[in-house]
Amino acid sequence: MGGGQTCRSFLEAIRNLSIPNLKMEIRAVCDVDPSAEGLRLAEEMGIPTVRDYASILAAADLDGIVDLTRDPQIFLDLVRRRPQGLWVIDHDLFRFLKERLLSGEICQDADRQVLLERSMSDLLFHQTHEAIILLDPDFTILDANQAYLRAVGRSLKEAVGKHCYETIYGFNSPCSEWQPEMACPMLETMRTGERAHVIHERTGGDGRRAYAALETYPVKDEEGKVVRVIEIRRDITEELPSRWEMRLEELKTNLGKLVQEDRILTLGKLSASCAHEINNPIQGMLTFGHLMRTILEENPLPEKTDLVQFKEYLGLMCSELERCGRIVSGLLSFARESTMERKEVDLNETLQSVITLTKHHMQLQDLTLELSLSEYPLIVRGDPNQLQQCFLNVIFNAIEATPEGGAITIRSSSVAFEGREWAEVVIEDTGCGIGKDALSKIFDPFFTTKPEGKGTGLGLSIVFGVVKGHGGRIGVESEKGRGTRVRLSFPVLYPEEGE
Repeated sequence: MGGGQTCRSFLEAIRNLSIPNLKMEIRAVCDVDPSAEGLRLAEEMGIPTVRDYASILAAADLDGIVDLTRDPQIFLDLVRRRPQGLWVIDHDLFRFLKERLLSGEICQDADRQVLLERSMSDLLFHQTHEAIILLDPDFTILDANQAYLRAVGRSLKEAVGKHCYETIYGFNSPCSEWQPEMACPMLETMRTGERAHVIHERTGGDGRRAYAALETYPVKDEEGKVVRVIEIRRDITEELPSRWEMRLEELKTNLGKLVQEDRILTLGKLSASCAHEINNPIQGMLTFGHLMRTILEENPLPEKTDLVQFKEYLGLMCSELERCGRIVSGLLSFARESTMERKEVDLNETLQSVITLTKHHMQLQDLTLELSLSEYPLIVRGDPNQLQQCFLNVIFNAIEATPEGGAITIRSSSVAFEGREWAEVVIEDTGCGIGKDALSKIFDPFFTTKPEGKGTGLGLSIVFGVVKGHGGRIGVESEKGRGTRVRLSFPVLYPEEGE
């Protein structure tokens, strides 16, 4: 980071440098100024150059980043946004390392080389801004840097020799024994021999909750046995809200994409049944057309009685054409991709549009539809497309689970719960039902009880995401061989909440 004079001098120094046991590869140089001298030299040396360091953070197989900008805000942002396991060092630490690297301290002598490696490791350990401790497998702290001691409010004498769980939390045994939900990264590293990462929550003396990200790395002997563990601790209390907000936005975006993809799959099912539904009026209109043509061929000047018949036929043809138009309009409306938009929605109207799209599908399977909608509008705040897809998924599941001659019941009503009014939609079928073992997994992504190739396993997980995204509740009651009842509830929008 930073392609100025310091960058240029370092690139010039290492261009022809050969050091035993040291492999250094500069993967990219970043600077907002395209005319920066270090940036230009990097281009001459064939090193990739970028203007935005976000692309560097996203690069694969990086060990670390050297920040030469001298801008504390950039350094802090790099530390916050860095992927796990990526180190970041600032200008001052880099200058010290560069001096040692390019000085006569590095030589061919093996003992001197080991000594230098130890001194550089010690420097990195104590001068970094990260809070680091070195642990024995029995949780004893062997060493701690100043950043760690400041974080826990202890002196080196007070920390070394104590157990890590005692120093931080005041426990007399490992954290996971006191609080099972507090996973121990060191135990995981000892078990797997790999890096581990967890987030710990604790309440400070002022009653406020604090959050820390803990990463542990194994130190192995020649036989590959873990003999020490390095733990890096970073306070993320201030950045956690922004992390959650970013994650929430990602989840909303992903849910929107899933809903749209699911709508395309549903469109295929609807198109098949609607093709049958459109075919019937087309055949009827063809019959009327042939009759009228036959009459005209027999008598080019039709009688009055023939004109009366023509009028009747034309009326029926217009009625059937209007029905075809409504079917096609419904499909086009459903297929149209639109951005997510929260507004006032009447669930009764949404259900009516869904029933219009699926009614013929039910008729093809000889299913009886029992419909009982609230006589009053059920107004909620939500995205019409997502709510429509939510009901479609549940109804299609009911159709596919119900054998010929069965029944599907759809009801909507207003119910009181937890001191407020809820709009409740119940979709019930007389189908095959769901076994007790599968019932607890129906909202899991990619879980399906349908034969291979018949379902993606995303339908109900999308329904769950939509319902929860609208502040609603969902419940499923089912028994093998006795049908399924799905209950969806959404908070009713009061007049004062309309804005």
